[in-house]
Amino acid sequence: MRVKPSFLAIALALAIPAIAQPVDQADNTDCKAKEAALERDIDIARSKGQMLRRRQLAEALAALQTRCKAVAAPEQSRAARIERLEQEIRDLRLELNRAEEQLRELKHGGS
Repeated sequence: MRVKPSFLAIALALAIPAIAQPVDQADNTDCKAKEAALERDIDIARSKGQMLRRRQLAEALAALQTRCKAVAAPEQSRAARIERLEQEIRDLRLELNRAEEQLRELKHGGS
């Protein structure tokens, strides 16, 4: 199977804001725009029968929604912020592991 560069770009685009500064109102609008773009891409992948891509996009959408909700919430306790960041790190590591596995499959399975 082939990983499209656009998926990796989406994953990176979603990961960088999570590491950057806290999100303000403009970024909330950005969350909605990214969410809409991912939903559109999911529909396109579904219509083309690209189930793996659809699943990857759905996972990216879920991660984005989690980050956007966490940012939209009022000031959290220190423990809650730590837990949220730890979960984001776990999510990003999972995405990275999947991408690395797909890369290994491409290198060893393709010509």
